[in-house]
Amino acid sequence: MPKPAKETLAPKKTAIKSAAKAAKVEKEDSKSSFERMLGLLDLFTPSASVRPVTDLFNYLGTSRSTSYRYIKALDAAGLIEAVANGRYVLGSRIVELDRQIRMADPLYKAGGQVLVPLVELTGHSALLCALYRDSVMCIREELADGSPPNLFSRGQRRPPFAGAASKIILPFVPPHRLRSIFKQHDRTIALAGLGTDWHSFRDNLASIRRAGYIVSHGEFNPGVFGVAAPVFNAEGLVVGSVGIAGSEEKLDRKKLPAFAKAVMDAGRRMSEILADEEAGRVSPPRAYGSARAAGR
Repeated sequence: MPKPAKETLAPKKTAIKSAAKAAKVEKEDSKSSFERMLGLLDLFTPSASVRPVTDLFNYLGTSRSTSYRYIKALDAAGLIEAVANGRYVLGSRIVELDRQIRMADPLYKAGGQVLVPLVELTGHSALLCALYRDSVMCIREELADGSPPNLFSRGQRRPPFAGAASKIILPFVPPHRLRSIFKQHDRTIALAGLGTDWHSFRDNLASIRRAGYIVSHGEFNPGVFGVAAPVFNAEGLVVGSVGIAGSEEKLDRKKLPAFAKAVMDAGRRMSEILADEEAGRVSPPRAYGSARAAGR
């Protein structure tokens, strides 16, 4: 009797494994489809703000009926909208969501208390930036009179190695993460003047960390200088940077020490506001591949 029982169990085990494998594949396909659909939004850029439906089809790479289903879902959600001749633009729902972020984001709201005084004190535009994946995004700016037209502005992203607003983040990333960053981006780091080997990279960041601020000249936009300091949340994790930027032609270099002090004071004030008022609502840093990427 036991022998036949083993023979009956074998097909059952095989069937269970097959069902589990099929469920896993279905789940992965579902996730892939969802990511593919949302990826359509990345097609819309300042240089290509209007896209013909053929561009959307080509990106999706799915059947015509499936592609239409994805497009219809995004349209129904207000994330994209149809315009004349089968073309699409980003939808008005995004404008609504941006308004909600401005009203609710603690980092954005804290910037309102700091940026205007910084402009008045220095005479240059003030910027507030936040970590976003493996880049830095400007989330708020207050422009001074006569600001250059190519300043960093809300919604723009930059790599982590160019410009004061980005480079001031690196010194506050834990050493084990910095090693990984250096291995992946050693050539870019060298070109950014941050070090040609691990030891010089580490030493340069330690020097910036001790200073508490950094100054850049034309690193991202020609003719534009920047001064930036870090901003921390209640847990002491770096979540972004605050600083000033302006035209090199209008920069009085004798005032740079005073500008640096003003920027560091603004960073400390921002950190105090985030810690005291709405600490639990400040997003943790998500840059450099880790949810807790950096700390003091």
